Order: sequence, then C-alpha cells, then structure tokens
Amino acid sequence: MFGSKKGALRREQYDTLIESLNRCKNDWLAKKKVIEASIDPSEEVIHQLKLSEARYLFLLKEIRVLNNKMHQ
Repeated sequence: MFGSKKGALRREQYDTLIESLNRCKNDWLAKKKVIEASIDPSEEVIHQLKLSEARYLFLLKEIRVLNNKMHQ
C-alpha cells in the first residue's frame, strides 16, 4: 500500500530519464557523424562532442542505478 506511490514516482522518473537518454544519444550521434564527415573539425566542435558523450554516459549510469532500485 505505501510502496505503490513510491514505485509510481520511480517509474515516472525512469521514463523521463529514458526520454532524455534517447535525445542525448541522438544528439551525440549526430555530432559524431558531422565530425566524421568534416576534414578539419574545430576544437569547439570536438569539445561539444565530448560533452554530449559525457551527458549520454551519465544518463545511462543513472538509469542503471534507478533500475536496480526499482527491482529491489
């Protein structure tokens, strides 16, 4: 009875993280494709790519942690 609200909140948070993860992944892959097609990418573009990758990996880790909490 008391855990159902907590579970619903975790599920909502999980769904939100999944949506954010998908957006970050698409952004990261798009930037990666641009850099691969470019002859001489600037330092700023490379920095943006690394930042996008870090965001994606962070969200992936957060989803794993939340998934473990949901299944305990």
